[in-house]
Amino acid sequence: MAMSALIKSLEDIMRKDAGLNGDAQYIEQITWLLFLKAFDAKEMEWEFRPDYHAVIPEGFRWRDWAADKEGITGDELIAFVDKLFSKLKKLDASDGDMRKYVVRNVFEDINNYMKSGVYLRQLINRINEKVDFIDATQKHTFNDLYEGMLKDLQSAGRAGEFYTPRPVTNFIVEKVDPKLGETVLDPACGTGGFLTSTIAHLGSVTNTEELEKLQTTINGWEKKPLPYLLAMTNLILHDIEVPRIRHQNSLGRPLSDYAAKDRVDVIVANPPFGGAEDATIKQNFPNDVQTSETADLFMALIMHLLKDHGRAGVVLPDGFMFGDGVKATLKEKLLKEYGLHTVIRLPQVFKPYASVNTNLIFFQKGVTSRGVWFYRLDYPEGVKSFTKTKPMEDKHFNPVREWWQDKRPVTVDGFDKARFYTVEELRDLNYDFDKCCPFPRVEEEILEPNELISKYEKERAELNTEIDRILAEITAKLEGNI
Repeated sequence: MAMSALIKSLEDIMRKDAGLNGDAQYIEQITWLLFLKAFDAKEMEWEFRPDYHAVIPEGFRWRDWAADKEGITGDELIAFVDKLFSKLKKLDASDGDMRKYVVRNVFEDINNYMKSGVYLRQLINRINEKVDFIDATQKHTFNDLYEGMLKDLQSAGRAGEFYTPRPVTNFIVEKVDPKLGETVLDPACGTGGFLTSTIAHLGSVTNTEELEKLQTTINGWEKKPLPYLLAMTNLILHDIEVPRIRHQNSLGRPLSDYAAKDRVDVIVANPPFGGAEDATIKQNFPNDVQTSETADLFMALIMHLLKDHGRAGVVLPDGFMFGDGVKATLKEKLLKEYGLHTVIRLPQVFKPYASVNTNLIFFQKGVTSRGVWFYRLDYPEGVKSFTKTKPMEDKHFNPVREWWQDKRPVTVDGFDKARFYTVEELRDLNYDFDKCCPFPRVEEEILEPNELISKYEKERAELNTEIDRILAEITAKLEGNI
């Protein structure tokens, strides 16, 4: 069954249940089930180790109550799930097994919304039928399944804010180029897309020492319970046994509290933008960067958390590019102290979740910038926008990859597509980066009222004529068939 067909079949079952209200709950319902199924698959792998002890108690593992399609159903199943949630939220981790902390934390803020045990059994059976996390070829199915859910469940509240297109995460990780053993952090990790791209970039580990480095150097922070659950599931399926994902508000700690041991080698992130923080959060930041804008506070945090010579690749909206005030302060710091070297200007790659232009910025702490290369990535030829059926793909970054190998100025139709701006030029622009390789703006024709009315009447007459012609053709064909 194709992924879209599987998602539709799951949606069809959940729509029948009176307890589910809206697409965001659909996603949460599917995700906690997938987490338990995936975790049970990992436990089956760990059981071959001589020192292994069960994480989820017998009777509560997926295989014990969900694997048999003729298993418990109806009111008995709902009652069992209530007991299951209570058990997992209070899982005894006094033996120090961090995997128990993982399960307990995952279920802390997650709910079962379904009221019908019959429909819940149908949902479980469909998942069992089509998703097999023990099969090595299906271990990464979760990525495709979740992305498919987001594309199909368009009214899922603000679910799209947790999602960064995979070509974007792959490209940023590729250019920041983390190495095995370097500490990597995404302080707004959502579902873990940047972290899984990092794991893929690092490649296969070949011995116990390398595996230990991989397990202990991939870090993420996420505030909201649903994306936290998704990120934990994602990393477990990518062979991170105890994901180092903190369920916390990344902006909730004063910057002055961070010591040298808290700083990292690499940060890759798409911080939330468009949000506003309250006064108590702003007080966690120095006076010169105190603001209500979430994205700006995240930028200040990211800059602070990097080690000396640490590297970062960050997604930021156009508002950061032309903004003054705190935004200008941050951009000045990026040039003076953080070696800002490249900005890739993107079209609207976040459609259908958000219609906003974004930018990828790359910098290195402790380096003074000589200037910044700007590159404008246009839509591919013949493409006017990315959609859920025709999303951005990895290949669409190939023009940037080719240019990056030998950065050089590029002009198209009289507009700068790529250009190097010195620090002095950027300062003279008052740090208005939006003026650097912008997308050409289509001039809107402004007519006088009489001209506008005349144009409208002409276009309406032409349209009516075309409609009459089509109707005449249809009528003639119908009459000819009588």
